[in-house]
Amino acid sequence: MNIEKQLQDDHSVKLIVEIEQEKMDTYKRRAARKISERGKIPGFRPGKAPYDMVVRSFGESAVTEQAIDLLIDAEYSNILKEADVDPGASGSLENVDSLTPPKFTFRVPLAPSVDLGDYKSVRMDYEWIVPDEEKVESSLQELRRMYATTETVERAVEVGDYLLIDVKSETEELNRAGFAAFVREEDRDTEWPFSGFAKKLVGLNKDEAKTIKHSFPADWEVTELQGKDVELEVTVKTVRSTTLPEVDDEFAKMTGAGETVEAMREALKKDVEARSRAEYDDKFFVELIEKIKAGATIKYNEHTVEHESEHVLEDLRGRLSQQGMDFDTYLKVRSTTLEQFKKDEVEPVAKKRLERSLILDEIVKQEKVEIDNSQLDAEFSNVLNSYAMQGVNVRGRNKKEQQQITQSLVMQSANTLITRGALDILKSIAIGEYKTPEERQTAKEAQKALEAESGTKTEEEAGAA
Repeated sequence: MNIEKQLQDDHSVKLIVEIEQEKMDTYKRRAARKISERGKIPGFRPGKAPYDMVVRSFGESAVTEQAIDLLIDAEYSNILKEADVDPGASGSLENVDSLTPPKFTFRVPLAPSVDLGDYKSVRMDYEWIVPDEEKVESSLQELRRMYATTETVERAVEVGDYLLIDVKSETEELNRAGFAAFVREEDRDTEWPFSGFAKKLVGLNKDEAKTIKHSFPADWEVTELQGKDVELEVTVKTVRSTTLPEVDDEFAKMTGAGETVEAMREALKKDVEARSRAEYDDKFFVELIEKIKAGATIKYNEHTVEHESEHVLEDLRGRLSQQGMDFDTYLKVRSTTLEQFKKDEVEPVAKKRLERSLILDEIVKQEKVEIDNSQLDAEFSNVLNSYAMQGVNVRGRNKKEQQQITQSLVMQSANTLITRGALDILKSIAIGEYKTPEERQTAKEAQKALEAESGTKTEEEAGAA
């Protein structure tokens, strides 16, 4: 084969491939035999008619077309290998340039490529602050509210009440019927539809309504509400007062967070710190990866973005399904078409996800991030326990389902560990504590040796005793 390789601006490659005439003739004979197996030629058994007879019966073009299909099926991988092409998606036959000699043009999307640039010079302070005692106390109050008793009351709304409300708005995304709200003293970012909403209902009685106006910022997390000025007509349907349980050892045992108040507070403190750190890390690593991306060169074909866009759409459909909304209905509510929605909202998200993933994958490769079996076992157990707490009983399934779920969880655990390892390295770079893969391996081996020595001494001491 003679191959001419032409790189394209859209991160694809054009391959102009000239095939030996003898090889093409071989595939034409195979094609004729295949055609004669399917079609009836008088006087010949299926597959036994001579080449010339097949051509006369079905035409030269039919034989040639079949021969090209057979050639591509058999030779395409060899063409990619000989041209030293790493495909990012299935290629296509763009043109049959000639049949004498046989010459074909293929268009092949290339696999994404990443040049991280001088990523080891990127610096960014890590400034997470341990939550104060007030945060722990707030978490304790939240826990008390989870175990509180409630009763319907015939009075005006007060802070600490649970409410059932109806919300009507010209903005479709804000309509709710029988929505449960809690009137908090403190503001919380996760409150629907915005922080401090329920507190605006204080003083209303059952069946009373209030019109609330609100302006959402341009960077609001719900795309449909970004930069919108809205009006909500809120009607209170039910007011329920709450009686919080006493904070004592019995309450601690009831929650499962400890046997005593002290143990429960310690567990809450760890949980508050873990959630606070996770929230900070999310923002920290998004900003850090953006800094690295600014100095990196990332190339990918539109097919790669399309593939990632399908994953974004699949995730959205899943979330809508959990909320009881059909995807087509969602598009109608948004007054848009699938094509426009993909262009305006799905593709930008897909590109961000894709580029972040490509950067992390390249970090894994460059920094030789690996995981060992003990790490994988521990993470797998954590994931399995998490599923069990959510009521998913893996062991209660049949053997085939157990195997499928287990394989999926193992992959999930491995991906989590690999990603965590890459992020840890990025953090070490950002704060100026980077170690090379060789230095990390040396430190790891030294730690294992120390643990082994410590374990040996413990056994020796036990034997001497």
